[in-house]
Amino acid sequence: MGADSVLDLIRNFIHEVEEEDENGRKTGRRFLIFPRYHQLDCVRKLIAHAREHGPGQSYLIQHSAGSGKTYTIAWLAHQLATLHDANDRRIFDSVIVITDRKVLDRQLQRAMRQFEQTLGVVENIDTTSRQLKEALEVGKTIIVTTLQKFPVIVNQISELPARRFAVIIDEARSSQTGENARSLRAVLAAGSLEEAEREEADTDTPQEAFEKTIHREIERRGRLPNVSMFAFTATPKPKTLEMFGTRRPDGKYEPFHRYTMRQAIEEGFIMDVLANYTTYKAYWRLLKTIEDDPRYDKRKTQHLLKTFVELHPHAINEKVKIMVEHFATQVQHEIGGKAKAMVVTRSRLHAVRYKLAFDRYLDEQGYPFKALVAFSGTVQDGGRTYTESDMNGFPESQTAKMFERPEYRFLIVADKFQTGFDQPLLHTMYVDKKLGGVNAVQTLSRLNRTHPEKRSTMVLDFVNEADEIKAAFEPYYEVTLLSEGTDPNLLYEIQSRLTAFAVFTDADVDAFAKVYFDKKATMDKLYAVLAPVEERFRELPKEEQHDFRGQLTDFIRLYAFLSQIIPFADPDLEKLYVFARYLLRKLQIDRDTLPWDVQQYIDMESYRIQKTSSGRITLERKAGALEPQRTKGRHAPAPEELEPLSRIIAELNERFGINLGPEHRVTLDQVMAKLDADPALDASVRVNTRENARLTFDHKVEQVLQEIVDLNFELYKRITDDPAFGEAIKNMLFDHYVRAHRQADELLKRPPSKTLAFLPALFTDEPMDGADTFSVGTDVLATIAAFLNTEGGDLLLGVAADGTPVGIEQEDGYVDEDDYLQRLVHAVRKGLGEQAAACVDARIQMVRGKMVCLVSCRRSSTPVFVQSGSEASARGDFYVRQGSETVRLSAEDAEAYIRSRFPQSAADRASGSLGE
Repeated sequence: MGADSVLDLIRNFIHEVEEEDENGRKTGRRFLIFPRYHQLDCVRKLIAHAREHGPGQSYLIQHSAGSGKTYTIAWLAHQLATLHDANDRRIFDSVIVITDRKVLDRQLQRAMRQFEQTLGVVENIDTTSRQLKEALEVGKTIIVTTLQKFPVIVNQISELPARRFAVIIDEARSSQTGENARSLRAVLAAGSLEEAEREEADTDTPQEAFEKTIHREIERRGRLPNVSMFAFTATPKPKTLEMFGTRRPDGKYEPFHRYTMRQAIEEGFIMDVLANYTTYKAYWRLLKTIEDDPRYDKRKTQHLLKTFVELHPHAINEKVKIMVEHFATQVQHEIGGKAKAMVVTRSRLHAVRYKLAFDRYLDEQGYPFKALVAFSGTVQDGGRTYTESDMNGFPESQTAKMFERPEYRFLIVADKFQTGFDQPLLHTMYVDKKLGGVNAVQTLSRLNRTHPEKRSTMVLDFVNEADEIKAAFEPYYEVTLLSEGTDPNLLYEIQSRLTAFAVFTDADVDAFAKVYFDKKATMDKLYAVLAPVEERFRELPKEEQHDFRGQLTDFIRLYAFLSQIIPFADPDLEKLYVFARYLLRKLQIDRDTLPWDVQQYIDMESYRIQKTSSGRITLERKAGALEPQRTKGRHAPAPEELEPLSRIIAELNERFGINLGPEHRVTLDQVMAKLDADPALDASVRVNTRENARLTFDHKVEQVLQEIVDLNFELYKRITDDPAFGEAIKNMLFDHYVRAHRQADELLKRPPSKTLAFLPALFTDEPMDGADTFSVGTDVLATIAAFLNTEGGDLLLGVAADGTPVGIEQEDGYVDEDDYLQRLVHAVRKGLGEQAAACVDARIQMVRGKMVCLVSCRRSSTPVFVQSGSEASARGDFYVRQGSETVRLSAEDAEAYIRSRFPQSAADRASGSLGE
């Protein structure tokens, strides 16, 4: 290390500070602050670049949690405040440090004050916005404040001296990339008394003055030559990367400096929260409790029924039992017996019910632990009103402090304390909420704070899959890149879509702009201009209203973002932007109400939670790539799909459980686990025909069933004493096993057979029954029906007759994977019936660089007909597999086959229960 570097360390980085308690009182204990390498490197590189390039720059610093970001910001702020260029001219007049988090704001203010060598350099704005206004006007050197104060300041300050600013943003998120950032830039825009004088002296025509005002609005929102932005974050979103990141020659955006999550974990500054990750899955069945069978929208009703399950007292009690017992046996003795846990719930109502259930269970079991709850506002439930302070017994402001007390071991949260909450004693998190993307990283990272006695962390997740959590974390494990910049032409595309609705004209936009940019305008005048536009909107069909409003929202969001990174000089876009913002407020759409009454007509028959995975979630060491903003070609409401309540319940029960008691399902899960762990059986199923694989499977399953005699004699006896039941169980186990263990690439190594077929295409270009072109071909439905009517089988789509993959993506009707599978499922339901569709499982796999759809069909318990309008039978055509061929049987042969293969169905038909 050279002499200059040592002197720089002593002068600018090494500080002796005195420790303070939580109330800001000095304790008398003093210690030295010395930078870690990445802190020193970051500050020096930022200072060097700012000295060379001056104001008007943007910098993104991606530093992981545990990087010591508070001190990095403090060092940077103090050195920017005294930075001079080669001509010894001060580069920044004021340094403004902004934080989104009030807790960290206190930490930042303290660090800034401790590094202060000249009294009065740092102005901590922790009271009123007027205090901040005065600090900006008199040119305080370093100002520490929160972003939340800026909207108020915008209304108070109309002019600022033409000064140069360095703005340091802690935890740069979307709030700095939209309207809040626009307000911030407007406050800091160069303005002076001279400008006011020129405005009064100019004698522009009204139209010229009008256009100039628009241009000034554009310039104020764009990049400002007198402001440099320094944005710190651990988890940059695409907007943040494009706003503050550095554009590379290949078009990607990257941080100016980085200290990654991987580095922080390997160097021991944060814990690896994915080291012990356990997932659970719930299995349940519902009952219909009324005789009637009302029809409801399927999508909405399924959402309500799942909500009914997750809020059911039995479901919450079962999870609370798992959480408390896990904590008591595996967690409470961690961190020297001081370990704590956080319970992350999906809503405020869930948090209330969890708190009540925790208190009840802890009291019943005699555990010495206590639970706290954290949620905002009030919650109405069961005729009672709940608040955080009432449930905890002390003011809401004391929750974080009280959680430090040893008796409080559980903190139940609903959208509180999931970011910006540092509690080193947090060891375990119980997750009962869907997490994804940045939210997953920030929530789970509450566990990553280190403690001298903290050796590990644990997560028990009742909602998310391990693969989903891995996908959320990987973009932020190493450096995060943006694959490309947002295409500004998207704005003009949306503008064209909006114009096509004929809801407004250019004259409407101009008329609104004239009023909007008139300083004497009132809200009544603005809305009066919008009244005829709103009337035209109401005349649109409901679906087009939904689309128009979505496009309008897209335009507002995209323009608010792009106008900060691209110097648009298009007054039409600016006028449309302000017009759209106010119009959107007027265009309220009647929301479809959820059929809440459906919850009165059901009850829960059974509920069981089972562990599905446990262990480390391993992340790959590679740069994470994020995609830029895109627009949606069309915004359409989800179509209503009305179905009887009984059918909706049956489909949910099919997905989340089987027609057995919970204790029997546990036993069958153990049977499946033993079968899954058998390598010989796996090899047989992968390489043999379905018929030969079934022979091997039946032999193996008999051995495994013998082992359950002591575990569940009742189930064993039922399987062996009731041949039909036993056969149904074995068929179910076989179908489940085959779906998990058979792969398309293995199947292609064998020729077509009674249980294996190849078809090159799903779609036919000949319309069927008046349908659009690219309908699903009859040969596909016939083959699937034949498998269902015979022994089951596998159909490979996108494969030629000789077994060569041609790829489903080559079909003229192919759009994407989701559309392909949806159209296949829809065709099976329409052509073969709902019961047949429940026996079919389709998934897409890559084989030799081609996309192939593997359709696994398990044997049906009832005959399946293809509805094609043929006169072979009033119920449709009946197909079976004979050798490697799909054969349609005559009506007479079909009846004989059904009597032999489906005796119960034949009997029902004879008695009239299966009418033509």
